[in-house]
Amino acid sequence: MQSWTNLMSEEVFAKGKLFELVHLKQDDGRVFEIARRAPGVRLIIHDKSQGKILLTKEFRHELGESDYRLPGGKVFDSLDEFEAFRASGEDMLDAAKRKAIEEAQQEAGVEIAELDLYKKSVLGATVEWDLYVFETIDWQLSVEGQELEVGEKIEADNWVTYDEACQMALNGSMAEERIALILLQWLEGKS
Repeated sequence: MQSWTNLMSEEVFAKGKLFELVHLKQDDGRVFEIARRAPGVRLIIHDKSQGKILLTKEFRHELGESDYRLPGGKVFDSLDEFEAFRASGEDMLDAAKRKAIEEAQQEAGVEIAELDLYKKSVLGATVEWDLYVFETIDWQLSVEGQELEVGEKIEADNWVTYDEACQMALNGSMAEERIALILLQWLEGKS
């Protein structure tokens, strides 16, 4: 499927490490402005038999405190990597899946044998920042445990019941609100 941004000519007019600002020019001369960021991944790692889900607790500089969240991260570390990938024509879902498996090991100390795409979250019309949310199908705890990057502060032993996860999403314990909503949708399907 071709995205709407591919139907217009585009001009990047500002670029940082994670975001770029883009003018999208239509054939009729109208110009739209979007912010674009490389996609991210999140993982729903759950133990069906126990009725529990793994939430990580991560210190977030932008919040100035720790936050509960689904494990995950960026698919690409920079816009340049993202741009090169987009130009390659390769499938973004495949790249997201590979990164999800890597992030599960790094952040949560979980080895993934199989996962399925649960949902692709599209942020909106003026900000292009997709999140691929995967559900684990077959996994096990890694004997090596977490493999955190320098500077990461992530606790990965927060197994909470489905009901507790629902309450955390509703009471603001999860600051990443669009992922909290997706988690609530997933939990609704489990009841």
